[in-house]
Amino acid sequence: MSLDLISLESIQEFADQYGYLAIFLGILLENLGIPIPGETVTLVGGFLAGSEELNYWLVLSDAVAGAVIGGTCGYWIGKFGGWPFLVKIGKIFRISDERFLNIKTQFSENATKAVFFGRFFAFLRIFAAPLAGIAEMPFGKFFFYNLAGATTWASVMVTLAFFAGRVVSLEELVAWVSKFAIAALLILVAVIAIPIWLESRQVKHIAED
Repeated sequence: MSLDLISLESIQEFADQYGYLAIFLGILLENLGIPIPGETVTLVGGFLAGSEELNYWLVLSDAVAGAVIGGTCGYWIGKFGGWPFLVKIGKIFRISDERFLNIKTQFSENATKAVFFGRFFAFLRIFAAPLAGIAEMPFGKFFFYNLAGATTWASVMVTLAFFAGRVVSLEELVAWVSKFAIAALLILVAVIAIPIWLESRQVKHIAED
């Protein structure tokens, strides 16, 4: 899912000029919270590999390395500084500490799924690793699922662009992937939000009775 803060043309130009370094840095910086469309960067790398301007395996290795290192940094940021920062933000938006503790508990119960599958959702790619650190997920377990998720995500994106880029334009490919990512994100939000809404209504009814 592209954030459109950096144009596709700019990403192509940067990738043409800096090659593998552009792929690695683009994905690394997205995972550190900088609004760079890492998904688009990966697709551009795969597309260039498909046109034999870059090597497929080196593009894939760069994508995996950028995602793993970025996610690992995010984990330690969350572990050592994330919780106090989150509480401060919560006070601004009048979110109670109890509510954050509840969110932390819920994330802890689903941390492995969030870290692995979060790779396929733009915002979760940024926040899953810090949240894993905040939830005190054991680093060994985090690293395994972070590596597995990064490898799976990068393999899908690079391979898709490598082969599909031979029959469709890069602009079309990015547009299709972006639409799919938006639909997937909406489904994910619904899956998370609907149970929370139903639970809050149930609590409200019990309080009224």
